[in-house]
Amino acid sequence: MKLSFLQPLTDEPGPWASVCLDTSRDVDDPDKAIGLRWRHQRETLRAQGADPATVSALEDVAGADRDLPGRHGQALFATHGHVALAEELPDPPVRDTARFGRLPDAMVLARQHAPDIPYVSVALTRDDPLLTAGEENGQSPTDQVLIAYEAGRWPMSRVAPGRRTTHLVQVGEWQHAARRFAQELADLADRHRAEAVVLRRDAGEPWLSGVLVNRLPMHLQNSLTVVEDDQGTDVGGSQGRALIEERVAGVLDGLLSKADERHLDVFLAQRARHRAKSQGARAVVTALQRRQAQAVLLSPPTRLPERLWTGTQPTEIAFSAQELVAFGASTVLEEPADTALLHATLRTGADLVVLPPDETPLADGVGVVLRYHDVEDLAAL
Repeated sequence: MKLSFLQPLTDEPGPWASVCLDTSRDVDDPDKAIGLRWRHQRETLRAQGADPATVSALEDVAGADRDLPGRHGQALFATHGHVALAEELPDPPVRDTARFGRLPDAMVLARQHAPDIPYVSVALTRDDPLLTAGEENGQSPTDQVLIAYEAGRWPMSRVAPGRRTTHLVQVGEWQHAARRFAQELADLADRHRAEAVVLRRDAGEPWLSGVLVNRLPMHLQNSLTVVEDDQGTDVGGSQGRALIEERVAGVLDGLLSKADERHLDVFLAQRARHRAKSQGARAVVTALQRRQAQAVLLSPPTRLPERLWTGTQPTEIAFSAQELVAFGASTVLEEPADTALLHATLRTGADLVVLPPDETPLADGVGVVLRYHDVEDLAAL
């Protein structure tokens, strides 16, 4: 997974105020609950020395996602009186957190971005929930086909879906219209480099989907998964949530993006030859120090040391202040290990791969895919 979505956190030196907040709307009086949670985190920031302007900037956006239904959270980052990054979290954080320090505390957001799979979802139904019961324009709902589709990146699309396109056509025109929709879907998938297509159809209604699927390019047919729901099920879902969210989750949860699969394949081959240099906190930190990390792998739950030491340069990360000073660092500060590790990963241009829990055990829960600049790098292994 590319970490470009965290780039705003490298554009300024900090210090940073970082907040992860449960902003779910599935409770009684959610505004009151969110307000209470925010006040606790606000006091934590103040106690850690956050300046009033930065705290005030966060207050303006904390809980501002009122229009988003269901369970979710926010990851907020501010410095010098302005919010640099505010993103929705598909899942509320396990616990609310607030931290004021030199580095942004972004690991919760990074983990929830993964696996970052680009996809297209399609919903087909004869039952149009947008029409009133009975007849409209002389047609009953079952005489028409509703098709809706959108592109997204899983799982962030759960709370930040792409633009949805919806069409309503008569069943008698479906074979002709399906050719146009298939082309629109192919164009959408190509623009977003979709790796998966999830198509929802009514149970026992293969004809509608068959007509559409047979007109899709072969590479999309090969990446297609068809799921079924009872006819009459609301395909639109809630405002602000992904189209057929639960069905997409059933297909994509537990998978990796194609890029991350390639990283994992390379890692497994590398570990077979150089185990000590491929996994464990020491191996990862050493690779980051040398700018030799192509990708950092996390296999939850991680078992990192509580703290690491960092300097001002991307490669200045170590297990002790003395080690950093020996490398020539002029400024050294102690940071939470996951914060320091993610920041070094981002600033050295490495990817992050979050593996499904317990699927690929790693020493300390972390590993590294090494990049080689020249033959001397290979000889050093």
